[in-house]
Amino acid sequence: MEEEEAAAADSIITQFHTYEDFLDSQITALDLYYLEDEELARQLVELGYRGSGEVLKRDEFEARKAAAEASKLSERTQQKIQTSAGKELKDNFLKALALREEANRSGKLSSILFIRDKNTHGQELSGYIDFSHRLKTEDFEVYFNGKKKLLPRPTDLSFYNWETHVSTSNVSPNYQVIAENSSGLLFKNKRDRKVVNVDPKASPGDNSTRSPIQTDLYLQVVIYDHVTRRKT
Repeated sequence: MEEEEAAAADSIITQFHTYEDFLDSQITALDLYYLEDEELARQLVELGYRGSGEVLKRDEFEARKAAAEASKLSERTQQKIQTSAGKELKDNFLKALALREEANRSGKLSSILFIRDKNTHGQELSGYIDFSHRLKTEDFEVYFNGKKKLLPRPTDLSFYNWETHVSTSNVSPNYQVIAENSSGLLFKNKRDRKVVNVDPKASPGDNSTRSPIQTDLYLQVVIYDHVTRRKT
C-alpha cells in the first residue's frame, strides 16, 4: 500500500517542471487575495502552513523528480531494447532467440549460437556466435523482422567458410576460445571461468545446456545456454 502511495506521489511530482510550479499548484486564489504576495504564499506552502498537498522541501522534490524520471527512462529503454517484442515470429530459431533475449542482455544467461548455413554467394558457412555480445553491438530488428539472416562472421568466436577454407577464432567480452584441445573446441566463460564444451557427444559442462533447434531458415542451429555464476 505504501509503495502504491509513493508511486502515485511521484507520478504527480513529474507533472511539474519546477519546484515553483509544484508550490504554485497548492496556492489558492484566496491565499493570494489575503497575502497579496506570491513568493510569501510559496514559502508558506513549503513550510506546510498553506496548501492541501504533500509538504516537500526543494531538495526532496528535485531528488524524487529525478528518481521518477530516471525510472521512466529505464522502462522506456528496457522496452526499446527488447527488439523481439511484438514481432510475429514463425520460425523456431527466432522464437528461441526471443526467449533468450532479455536474459542475455541482462547477463543472467550467456548463450552461444552454432549456425551452419549458406551466404548470399552460396558458400556454406558455420561458426559459433556470442549471442550476448552481438545483441549489444548491433540492431537485431532486421533479424527478428526476417529481413536478414543471422550468420557467423570472421569476427565471431569461431568462423569457417567451407568453400574458401577461411577459418578464424576470436575472444569476445564473455568467452575465451580454447582451440588447441584434445576434446575439440571449448569456450571458457570469463565471468565464472566455467568451460562450455560444444562437442555433441560430450556434456556441455557445468551450468550449461545444449539445444538443437529445428528450423526452416538454416541448415543447422544449436544453442548452448550457460547460466553464469560469479567466481567465489
